[in-house]
Amino acid sequence: MPLAPPALPASVLDFLVTLGENNYREWFNNNKDRFLEEQAHVEAWADALLGALNRHDQIETPTGKQGMQRIYRDTRFSKDKTPYKTNWAGGFRRATKYRRGGYYYHIQPGKTYVAGGFWAPNAPDLKRIREEISYDPAALRAIIGNNSFKKIFGQMEGEQLKTAPKGFDPADEAIDLLRYKQFLLIRHFPDEAVLAPDFVTEVDRTFRHMRPFLDYMSQVLTTDANGLQL
Repeated sequence: MPLAPPALPASVLDFLVTLGENNYREWFNNNKDRFLEEQAHVEAWADALLGALNRHDQIETPTGKQGMQRIYRDTRFSKDKTPYKTNWAGGFRRATKYRRGGYYYHIQPGKTYVAGGFWAPNAPDLKRIREEISYDPAALRAIIGNNSFKKIFGQMEGEQLKTAPKGFDPADEAIDLLRYKQFLLIRHFPDEAVLAPDFVTEVDRTFRHMRPFLDYMSQVLTTDANGLQL
């Protein structure tokens, strides 16, 4: 029988709480061994999640460790000068130019969520997405209006314009979708779910439910007006 995926111990959340209370370099340096121990737990969990993802998708990110974000904050342009993040986070990029989008996880006491989609599409991609939605909004509406989708994600999220994007009619029947600048699917988890033995399985199931959305976007972004691959 295959081994069960590793569960995250409560200590990975406890460490973040303590770090938030002691967010300065001297404390962190004195507790570096503890940090590395907790980080190793998250890396093992991320490796298990990557393995599960690769059974139904093709992922470019080679290991869970390489997909993890650093704990160190970039404070150069921030008023908050605390040096360390108080969350574990990472992501997985889908492989090949025909699989667009990616998967992301954010683990933090009381604020854990997983997400997928398109955080910052470039201008040409955003234009192609909007043109496709304007031409045929029914395809995307069918995906985000599906009962399973709404049960897991609620609705598509992301930053939106207050008015119609340039070049699009404010009276367009899909104007509610055309105003999006980001296209994100997000699911939140309570701490008890994060520490449950099936957390890897549940996150992987969440990512599976993103596939119709990601595949739709990939089709839009990798084919021409005649449906031929670019």
